[in-house]
Amino acid sequence: QVQLEESGGGLVQTGGSLRLSCAASGRTISNNAMGWFRQAPGKEREFVATISWSGGRAYYADSVKGRFTISRDNAKNTVYLQMNSLTPEDTAVYYCAGANLFRATTPPSAPTAYDYWGQGTQVTVSS
Repeated sequence: QVQLEESGGGLVQTGGSLRLSCAASGRTISNNAMGWFRQAPGKEREFVATISWSGGRAYYADSVKGRFTISRDNAKNTVYLQMNSLTPEDTAVYYCAGANLFRATTPPSAPTAYDYWGQGTQVTVSS
């Protein structure tokens, strides 16, 4: 069974940057697609980005496209989310998630496409 642990969250001013890390343990995630989601208070969990097992393909929510970059280092069993030009609207708990196998009937942007999750890390952007 795989465990995910996010880190790198914190408090940052508008326009600042943060780099989140998601370290996996228990088994390799090198053959799994991985994603980042976020959830703000009172809102549903929303898709941020996803990356293929090889790192060759990545997809982003429109709200973060051009500002956030997802990447992975399979040798370190770790996934990253580089976040630039942060705004207060990015304030949320950020979750890392992994998918054993994407199903054709479930888009990679859906939380239900993912099989295991981390506990989350808080990101707060002050105005």
